[in-house]
Amino acid sequence: MTFAIAVGRFYEDLAERLVHGARDVFEQAGHTQINVFDVPGAFELPLAASYAANSGRFAGVACLGAVIRGETDHYDYVCSEAARGIQQVQLQTGVPCAFGVLTCNTMEQALARAGGDKRDSGRHAAEAVLRMAELRAELASG
Repeated sequence: MTFAIAVGRFYEDLAERLVHGARDVFEQAGHTQINVFDVPGAFELPLAASYAANSGRFAGVACLGAVIRGETDHYDYVCSEAARGIQQVQLQTGVPCAFGVLTCNTMEQALARAGGDKRDSGRHAAEAVLRMAELRAELASG
């Protein structure tokens, strides 16, 4: 199976850490065909996921990025629309698309969730995609 990673690069350091975690999971599961697609930020992830899912080339898409709360309501809109859009893509296409977008109040919280001391959201997104792709294959085969 071939997998895609769509990653918002607004926070480059976080993006690299998330991609590293996701790539490790896919490779440890024996999947070395991984395409990484860079987009400007989390708001663009649903469209990238849609392009990848509709291409027919990928068993799943791990959508990665980070949104850190600022002084305006922008955070709420970006988080909400990224989550809604990614969910919509997987429901419309049947291709698993995991929401591996950090939604944090501070950079410290984001770093802790991008392979730091709390968790690794890149890894978790890839694990979710793998499981859902396996489930899809199981159900399709019989």
